[in-house]
Amino acid sequence: MRGSLLHVGCGSEQLPVWMQGFKETRLDINKDTAPDIVASMLDMGEIGEYDCIFCSHAIEHLYPFEVSVAINEFKRCLKVGGYAMVFVPDLEGVHATDEVLLDSPSGPITGFDMIYGYQKALAEGNLYMAHKTGFVSGTLKQAFEKEGFSVVQTKRFKPYNLMAIAIK
Repeated sequence: MRGSLLHVGCGSEQLPVWMQGFKETRLDINKDTAPDIVASMLDMGEIGEYDCIFCSHAIEHLYPFEVSVAINEFKRCLKVGGYAMVFVPDLEGVHATDEVLLDSPSGPITGFDMIYGYQKALAEGNLYMAHKTGFVSGTLKQAFEKEGFSVVQTKRFKPYNLMAIAIK
């Protein structure tokens, strides 16, 4: 066992294979995804402390002024020395067009989808999928540093994926 992991904004997604081995607790605001904990990442409640927080493609659904609130919630729910692993769309060089930039399991993704949220899901009424903020490597790193994480590193992955690792 690798320790305890809080999967924030889990949706219906499973942990990636390379994250297996943790004792996973799933948290999402949308009860329809059947998480262990129904809560907003802005107020996760008294849920204990975790070794790791994994959050993939969720904080871009927050307004810019809410990002610091969520990051502080992550920090509050991490054990000392614990870390947050956060993935967001990498908006460097992305333009708001209908040009397909990548194919995902959900279907083709355009620049418009990356900036504003996946249009197909939004049209189907899933308004949780709207993007309200966005990041490039420097702004994602600054967001975690500003909230007092001791070590923050970011890495860009193709296609259009950005990761931050932030240690409490």
